[in-house]
Amino acid sequence: MGIITFILPGLACGETGKDSSRRISEEKSLKEHHSDDERMETLASQSSMQPEYCCGRNGICSHEVLRDGEADSEPNFLPNNKFMRKASFKLSWWCKGEHSDQHKHDIVSFERGNITTAERSSRQISLRWESDPQTVLILTKPNSTSVQILCIEMVRWLRAQKKLDIYVEPRVRAELLSESSDFNFVHTWKDANEIMLLHTKVDLVVTLGGDGTVLWAASMFKGPVPPVVPFSLGSLGFMTPFYSEHYRECLNSILKGPISITLRHRLQCHVIRDDAKTEYETEEPILVLNEVTIDRGISSYLVNLECYCDNSFVTSVQGDGLILSTTSGSTAYSLAAGGSMVHPQVPGILFTPICPHSLSFRPLILPEHVTIRVQVPFNSRSQAWASFDGKDRKQLKPGDALVCSMAPWPVPTACLVDSTNDFLRSIHDGLHWNLRKTQSFDGPRDLS
Repeated sequence: MGIITFILPGLACGETGKDSSRRISEEKSLKEHHSDDERMETLASQSSMQPEYCCGRNGICSHEVLRDGEADSEPNFLPNNKFMRKASFKLSWWCKGEHSDQHKHDIVSFERGNITTAERSSRQISLRWESDPQTVLILTKPNSTSVQILCIEMVRWLRAQKKLDIYVEPRVRAELLSESSDFNFVHTWKDANEIMLLHTKVDLVVTLGGDGTVLWAASMFKGPVPPVVPFSLGSLGFMTPFYSEHYRECLNSILKGPISITLRHRLQCHVIRDDAKTEYETEEPILVLNEVTIDRGISSYLVNLECYCDNSFVTSVQGDGLILSTTSGSTAYSLAAGGSMVHPQVPGILFTPICPHSLSFRPLILPEHVTIRVQVPFNSRSQAWASFDGKDRKQLKPGDALVCSMAPWPVPTACLVDSTNDFLRSIHDGLHWNLRKTQSFDGPRDLS
């Protein structure tokens, strides 16, 4: 099929729930069963004929269509009939081996009243440019001489060899101009309103630093995030697979495409104050790529938190705090608190207590579709504090609540090899995972 669309499970239910279905003949049942694929293709083709308009704030589209590698691309239009200047690309699914039996649809279907689902595949996500990238945003770790030198060299090369428009932070532009007035072609922004519009101008984001620089890059985009290419110039990086010494070869390959990417899910967090009139009266939402932490701050008392999952009571946390983490953040604070390491493309939310006052309180991994509500009860002895990716600390008083759910806009990061290979290499190199001296060959043996 040329178009892959997401279809609600109810569309596949058919006539299962009706009494008249009991009188359907065996021949008609088989005929309907064999026409399932045709109906799915018809639905997909009908969906593809719907015009795609931008809607919502900041020109963010309210729906997405993933196109596979066989589909012909069409120009993307804005409501005022102007062509978008941004480069377009395709996302396609693939797995190793042409004869793999894992190319199956992840669709829940009904077959004579029995619920079945296709096997989950190990396919990776590939990005293929449909038009050449024209604009690159470079974000750097501050106060680093080696990063500053590399940034100067990379900006010159991208401009001279690739003829790209380049955006940097105001701080970096000032550093470049102090180096030479020849860098006056570099663009920047003046205020937060221009930052909100960056996703409409930038085709590719390059980060020079560690995981903290990737977190900073993600925080700048409140909606769609352009593909991110993270170069490792930090002390420890689980999300920075590219080596700065080979930046020319890496960027050449990425600008040409196709490339493997990891879609890193983010959490969308809302703080609801006790004096709010409705649950919809919340503070500005905050997006986190790693985790949101609720702790006791400077108080010497245990934090007391009531936790709900889709309005179902989960537990009361009594301890130092609670971590709600993405799977990308599973190798950060959550891991230090006893949580599991999870592949970043596994869609889920990690529920990890911090030093709980109960030996039976073990970490959980919840599905990505749930909404988690953490509330400070009125009988709590102390207040709580929430921090989002280690910053933007907010005080939670008794009666206040924090609501978290999976954000609709993931962060696509480029892979050096593929998502799984990069993840395994990062835990081997970064954590020395399961590093042990091999048992010697000589010694006692099982002779049976």
